[in-house]
Amino acid sequence: MKHHAVQLEPPDLARYRRGNARVDYVHVFDSGRRGPNVMLQALTHGNEFCGAIALDYLLTEGVRPRAGRLTLAFANVAAYERFDFDNPDRSRFIDEDYNRVWGDDVLRGARDSAELRRARELRPFVDAADLLLDLHSMHEPCRPIMVCAKSEKSVALARRIGAPADLLLDTGHPAGLRMIERGAFGDPQSPRAAVLIECGQHWETSAAEVAIDIALRFLRVSGVVDDAWVEARLRLAPPAEQRLIRVTEPVVAKTMQFRFAREFGGLEVLARKGTLVATDGETEWRTPYDDCVMVMPSMAHLKPGTTMLRLGRYA
Repeated sequence: MKHHAVQLEPPDLARYRRGNARVDYVHVFDSGRRGPNVMLQALTHGNEFCGAIALDYLLTEGVRPRAGRLTLAFANVAAYERFDFDNPDRSRFIDEDYNRVWGDDVLRGARDSAELRRARELRPFVDAADLLLDLHSMHEPCRPIMVCAKSEKSVALARRIGAPADLLLDTGHPAGLRMIERGAFGDPQSPRAAVLIECGQHWETSAAEVAIDIALRFLRVSGVVDDAWVEARLRLAPPAEQRLIRVTEPVVAKTMQFRFAREFGGLEVLARKGTLVATDGETEWRTPYDDCVMVMPSMAHLKPGTTMLRLGRYA
């Protein structure tokens, strides 16, 4: 099966299994001083291991909070452990997408899966977090994107972080609630906020550099780590400016006959309204306005109900 080259080496996480929070692969550090409860999560998807590299880096560097509490969690380790260099997409999840199960109706329901069991273990940490960063990567090559869910307050958090250049105000996923949309994170009246960083193509060397850099910048903004500790470790220069993409509609596959009109690059801008984007049987998707942004187009996970692309515009 053809796939993008795997340039990164998956880190050995065995030493992190026994955390200090009575849940495998979860590490909690409490400063004993008043401050925010901050969480970073990696391996929401088992084949997106640039985030695991970032958490491994922070733990190796001995990160500790000066105030508040810091939680570092490796999420879907079970999927990650079956990573195969010859078929790297296979380890995205075991039974279902871990990042579509965060509604209370699902978490507290009767349904069972490997991902639901893990989400139920991590729910108390997620629900306790004031600020949360979820570390991801993308199947196709693309500039890094900070996903702010549907929340203006998350856009404000991303601007304080100062990177990457492209921010995304999304419409959610019809297949289920993401972690960064859960509970107070999605409540505009709550000060709690969460963002999701797409660090680039899954296995590019640069994705790990982005993951480490964004994790450090997030920690600095949260106030739980000394500025000097962060400044000494930053990897990348911040962008000259950040631009916000507002998604207006998702393109969701109805059948297995879904096809893009041509190959689109991530964040490619289509100049003309009415340009054919995709077909699905008799259904056609066309750009609804000039200068339409193609957000994360990919055929990698085609099945009915899957978001194949988002259509957006720069604000």
